[in-house]
Amino acid sequence: MTSASTRFSSRFALAGVAPGVWRLLAARSLRGFCDGFIAVLLPAYFLALGMSTLAVGLVSTSTLLGSAIATIVVGMIGNRYSRRSLLLIAAAMMAATGIGFFSFSTLWPLLVVAFVGTMNPSAGDVSLFLPIEHACLAEASQAQARTALFARYSLVGALSGALGALLAGVPDLIAGHFEVSALSAMRFMFMIYALCGLAILVLYLYMPSHQQVTAAIRTSLGPSRWIVMRLAMLFSLDAFAGGLVVNALLALWLIARFDLSIGTAGQFFFCTGLLSAGSQLAAAPLARRIGLLNTMVFTHIPSSLCLIAAAFMPSLPLALLMLLLRSVLSQLDVPTRSAYVMSVVTPAERAAAASLTAVPRSLAAAIAPTIAGGLIGLGLLEAPLIACGALKIIYDLTLLAAFRHVRLDGDRS
Repeated sequence: MTSASTRFSSRFALAGVAPGVWRLLAARSLRGFCDGFIAVLLPAYFLALGMSTLAVGLVSTSTLLGSAIATIVVGMIGNRYSRRSLLLIAAAMMAATGIGFFSFSTLWPLLVVAFVGTMNPSAGDVSLFLPIEHACLAEASQAQARTALFARYSLVGALSGALGALLAGVPDLIAGHFEVSALSAMRFMFMIYALCGLAILVLYLYMPSHQQVTAAIRTSLGPSRWIVMRLAMLFSLDAFAGGLVVNALLALWLIARFDLSIGTAGQFFFCTGLLSAGSQLAAAPLARRIGLLNTMVFTHIPSSLCLIAAAFMPSLPLALLMLLLRSVLSQLDVPTRSAYVMSVVTPAERAAAASLTAVPRSLAAAIAPTIAGGLIGLGLLEAPLIACGALKIIYDLTLLAAFRHVRLDGDRS
């Protein structure tokens, strides 16, 4: 196992980064894989259970709201535990979440499991893992390597998410070749989710001592408080907009608008995941050339315009084309945003900054899926896409106006 770990670690070797960081990247990859197939399967699973499109939105809201509250709890009690311990708890919760979704088939128990668990219906990472892992990544890297490390972190998540989306078609294949109902085959996928949670727990359990990060998670901010608060408010607007078209709801929109099959939806999200992952390779060099803030804004606006255009496309191929074009640019701001937050605060404030910018994002994103599910249920199919694109453009322009004069410390850029 040691030699295998060494080979895996060497593939992610990066100057200025602690070698044991590969465990965080591997854990992110497994979570992305699960998020990929869960986001596509959730709407079909709930519809197969006889539930409404609103139920899909409610479960998505419950999941995101629970993640936000869990992150708040981490911020309140995190000073009592090492980050390694918190990550182990999160991994155990992931395994329990998969078991819960496998075991229950009525709405209210599933809402409870979604609330207390780690299910993620979106393309991005909004879970309890995020602020803890971000703080670990920042401390495991030197300043000049930080953006590249966050880009790799986002890249492995996007690639594995794409592969996971492709797996969403497996239940249909199983149902077609064996005497198993499609519903039972979909339910089995939640056990795969639980097993991945256990694998992540093992990764964290054997985290090297220099990656255990036993320092307490600070909950207070110092000189960067006002900057972080402004960023948190703007990130909340972006997250609310994104919550209107989380992958689960985008899959629901494609099913409702064009009667897309789950297998085809999985193939589509596989393609978007690959495009998003490939584009993130350009994040670090582009940020070095035009800056973190400009990269965040000027790649995000065109992606929002493509999303709005998709809502008006008269045919499935044209709509998918617009969504594919969107995916090329929509995730370039993810690693740059993470690196930007870590670069405008002092090292002592990084964990608090990661948590305080993640919590409002999760709370804002939690409200939107129920609204979007209700709109789709009412027949207003285009409304979530148009609203998402318009709000994101407002966010981008406001972010640029508010922070274009903020200088990054050269030691943390």
